[in-house]
Amino acid sequence: MAMTRVAIVGVGAIGATMAAAVQASGRAELVLCGRTPAREVIVDSPWSGSKGVMGPVLATPADVSEAHWVLLAVKAHQTPDTLGWLRRLTSPDTVVAVLQNGVEHRERVVSLVPAAEILPAVIWFGARTTAPGRVTVNSAPRLTVPDSVHGRAFADLIRGGVEVDLTDDFVTESWRKLCRNAVAALMALTHRPAEIFRDDGVHSLALRLAAECIRVGRAEGAVLPDSLAREIADGFARQPPDSGSSILADAVAGRPLEWDARNGVIRRLGARHGIPTPVSDTLVPLLACGTAQPRAAATATCGAIRSTT
Repeated sequence: MAMTRVAIVGVGAIGATMAAAVQASGRAELVLCGRTPAREVIVDSPWSGSKGVMGPVLATPADVSEAHWVLLAVKAHQTPDTLGWLRRLTSPDTVVAVLQNGVEHRERVVSLVPAAEILPAVIWFGARTTAPGRVTVNSAPRLTVPDSVHGRAFADLIRGGVEVDLTDDFVTESWRKLCRNAVAALMALTHRPAEIFRDDGVHSLALRLAAECIRVGRAEGAVLPDSLAREIADGFARQPPDSGSSILADAVAGRPLEWDARNGVIRRLGARHGIPTPVSDTLVPLLACGTAQPRAAATATCGAIRSTT
């Protein structure tokens, strides 16, 4: 019987961590797909030590063929750029696990893989690229996926390397994570780490932004308590003052931000439900214009700012 073939698209911090888990399981053939060719990626983890993920990292879609599983680990705004990979890697028998932020996993990917199955996932751990070809895992790797046939198969695929929680209410779990991601945008806008949440004004703004996200999430079917807003704001304030986030790192480096999946979605879905989102109405245009944004969505948002001032 042929070994299960698993392709990782995006061998960054999250993708490399997942690749290490798949490799450690010994139950699958691993294919690494990224922008830069490499022979190996090192994953440093306080929980499992340093592991070398054997490549090669392939940089040309023509070099790959169909896989049983595709783990899509690029950032949400980079998804359209993976079309070449996804066309070569997927078939009606492929399951695409979308390992991204936000609540629109299926909507973001379905037009790119119309024949494949899609499994959304919530990422509950932090990891960062510390040098070319080297990743450090900051917290115990954990994901949440729907409790389904594909969800259970995915949990088995990476068993022992990453903890996988199965849930009957994925909508609630994805919105719970989104509320936290939305508040992290305040770090990106100020270019400062978690210390800012100890300021009373910023803490108050974080509470209002989280509450806004909760209201929209409820309209989308999530079961979220009012207390979640304070839990998130207080949680950021209790973090070590130099703690950051991926969106802060991108902002400081001048890279395009994952602003639409993390913040723009609150504004868009709020408008759909007739829910006021005054905090997001202010923050989203700033996030869109704060760094170089090649996407048409950013251009449209910045254009709206210019037309009203």
